[in-house]
Amino acid sequence: MNRSRHIIKTQSSLTRREFLGTAAMAASALPHMTMAQERPSPTRGQLKVGCLSWCFHNLTPAADPEPALDIIGALGFDGVELIVNARRDFKDFWTEAKVDRLNQKLERNKLQVSQFVLFQPVVEELSSTDPAAREQALDYFEAGCRIGKKLGAPMVNIVAPWARELKGPTEYLPRYYEIENPRPGQKYHIDIAEGFDWDRVWNAYVETTKACLSRAKAHGLKFSIEQHTHCLIPDAASFLRLWDQIGDDDLGYNLDAGWTLLQREYPPVAIHKIGRHLMNVHMRDIDGAMRLFPPFGRGVMDVQAIVTALKQVGFDGFVSIEQDMHPGDPDIRDTCREYVRIMRQYL
Repeated sequence: MNRSRHIIKTQSSLTRREFLGTAAMAASALPHMTMAQERPSPTRGQLKVGCLSWCFHNLTPAADPEPALDIIGALGFDGVELIVNARRDFKDFWTEAKVDRLNQKLERNKLQVSQFVLFQPVVEELSSTDPAAREQALDYFEAGCRIGKKLGAPMVNIVAPWARELKGPTEYLPRYYEIENPRPGQKYHIDIAEGFDWDRVWNAYVETTKACLSRAKAHGLKFSIEQHTHCLIPDAASFLRLWDQIGDDDLGYNLDAGWTLLQREYPPVAIHKIGRHLMNVHMRDIDGAMRLFPPFGRGVMDVQAIVTALKQVGFDGFVSIEQDMHPGDPDIRDTCREYVRIMRQYL
């Protein structure tokens, strides 16, 4: 993490790059398939309850999601998201043998891969104005498509990249959204490179998104983009602008409820804005100040209103928990059990 003078509270700067607290992956300690045997089979048109594998593992290179599948299956989820953490993992981790083992675990735990995710460092150059860098990122994107297809995922996903010309005090720029206790004279600041040309960046990103979509479709997949602060797609309206320039229903939106409300956009309204373009939902809770993501069920997120909006727009995909962990939080398995209970209640 960048150690510049702009410091964000530790809890706010937890990123996908960091260990998610003390979440244990000892699947053998759980009663095998206790809730998985009891969970209802989703019917056509019904929302499905999912979990991101990295609720139970870190996001360092070669972090293994395999033990998490037993935990997630036993907790009663319908599906799971898996992720490529680093470019070198395509060669060193995501082997044919590993994919086969994961498929066996998925089948045993009755889990569907709701989408296959490429972590930001894998494809961050998709927003570059350097054609060679973009082309290399596209090749990594397509490598992810190949793996996603083998795992039975219907779509491949990324968080929208931010312009390479922007630099902040955190390595993961979206986490820089506040200064909790500013020092005298300290200003909220992001470095903008000399010669930054927004139109050039945006137009290149539109063409790159078209290329990503083309590669995804060549493998029989759709392509979902998630919004985060400071990214080229920070909210629902910016995604709609992108979609209007591409006009393909195989391109869709992954709404993260927590990041939506953190930026003061009410998630149910965002859902209505996106409408038929909504492909996937990441669910988080949020505190009253709308700056931290507490254990699900302990914040102010209007979950019932979100579910109602999803039903109103005809969404029948996955609504999956993505949980930040902080010191003193309950065991992540307990949080996930509560998530399943709440979501089944509203569904």
